[in-house]
Amino acid sequence: MPKAYWIAHVTVTDPESYAVYAAGTAAPFEKYGATILARGGAYHALEGPDHPRNVVIEFPSMEAALACYRSEEYQAAREHRLEAGIPHITIVEGV
Repeated sequence: MPKAYWIAHVTVTDPESYAVYAAGTAAPFEKYGATILARGGAYHALEGPDHPRNVVIEFPSMEAALACYRSEEYQAAREHRLEAGIPHITIVEGV
């Protein structure tokens, strides 16, 4: 079964609320076997709109990635992100 990758590009507009969101994701990410491969850090935007926060999270499968996103725990954390930034989030299956 191929792994899956949660890819997020975010412009944070409210750092305090976003920090609450980020802290709230720890438990669901652990529960669904996530490994954070990139979160913030240096980047080079080469094409398309620029978002200063870029995140790549590996999951053991597409099912685990989707279950994490849909979980009550993640959705509770997500409530803090809704007004805290402009996100673009995609889950993609690995090869």
